[in-house]
Amino acid sequence: MSETPEDKIAENEDSPRIGPSSREDGHPRWQLTLYAMWIAQLLAILGFSFVMPFLPFYVRELGVTNERALRVWAGLLMTGSALMMSTMAPVWGALADRYGRKLMVLRAMFGGAVILTLMGFARSVYQLLGLRMCQGAVTGTVPASVALVSSVTPRARLGYSLGLMQTAVFVGSSIGPFLGGMAADRFGYRVPFGITGALLLTGGLLVLVGARARFVPPRAEARAVGSAWDIFRTPTVAVLLLVYFSMNLSASFVGAIFPLFVEHILNRSQAAASATGLILGATGVASAVSAVAVGRISDRVGHRRVLIFCTAAAGALCIPQFFAASVHQLLVMRILFGLGAGGMIPAMNAMVATVIPRSLFGRAYGLTTTASAMGWGLGPLLGGITASFFGLRLPFLIMAAMLIGMSLVAAGKLKPDA
Repeated sequence: MSETPEDKIAENEDSPRIGPSSREDGHPRWQLTLYAMWIAQLLAILGFSFVMPFLPFYVRELGVTNERALRVWAGLLMTGSALMMSTMAPVWGALADRYGRKLMVLRAMFGGAVILTLMGFARSVYQLLGLRMCQGAVTGTVPASVALVSSVTPRARLGYSLGLMQTAVFVGSSIGPFLGGMAADRFGYRVPFGITGALLLTGGLLVLVGARARFVPPRAEARAVGSAWDIFRTPTVAVLLLVYFSMNLSASFVGAIFPLFVEHILNRSQAAASATGLILGATGVASAVSAVAVGRISDRVGHRRVLIFCTAAAGALCIPQFFAASVHQLLVMRILFGLGAGGMIPAMNAMVATVIPRSLFGRAYGLTTTASAMGWGLGPLLGGITASFFGLRLPFLIMAAMLIGMSLVAAGKLKPDA
């Protein structure tokens, strides 16, 4: 009888040859690592999001003045970074399982510090695109951090831990755009890149000093057991990868043109960066509150139920954004959207951690990063093209349709006990 992907992965989990047994229920100092990683991730996302509110305006400063071309370039900058991340994520994931997850977090933090600092010295949009692609290839602090935290956390606390880690993403992405927009309006578009580099450097040093991980490299004969292909063929993981892809495709569909949408509603470019930062910041705060609360709930009621509900709610709350006529209306709608969307990613990450042994977390989260990055890369490009031909509002309806569709897929394809 042929061996199924589940059989190979189960064999890998029982095998003593691959690092610490996945049945060891967490690291003795898992809470110290969790909190150190939370602060480091907060600094990293704060830095990355610091430059997002004004990226299209920075492209304009670099010489792209045609409005239709500007929208396409805004999409290209996000697409180039995301596609490179999707290509490299499985490589970094395999290296994480082989050499340690902490090393991969340090690579993402310190590499990002150098590349983001260099972006502030770009002289053309082509140089900026090249650096964005390097950023996608080298960074990836979120999956690296999730793999590390998942590998040291007791399984019964995965929903809480991953929900808390997601709050770092949401809080960072809420504070960063607001502060970055203010800095850009006051000091120009180049200074914030240097600030981002300093934040990532600080986060990397904190991981180096504060994170604890128990890692035993696998022996050569064990490395082929439970390959990335076996993980991909596991039915639950395959469906989750589709959800990761679709969720990020829908979320990023409006990401690249969102600052332009805010500028359009304001009917002026003055203060558009600050207004964008405020709206994204409020969305992040709402998502952070939702993530930590929903993470605790999902440990009790099940991650699948939480994923279905949050995805459907987020999709429904995209529809009113299509009709926003003022910044104040858009702000309220984005806060409600953040409350609905906050629980999606922690639920998905926890589901992966419950069906994959700890020894394969690097490869598993490498695959989820590939799926996410592909969606995140195609979304801005498709959204930018859509906006250039059909206006800045239609992408919100398309985003709603994709999220609601994914909630139906999750309800129909994921096992109730997944």
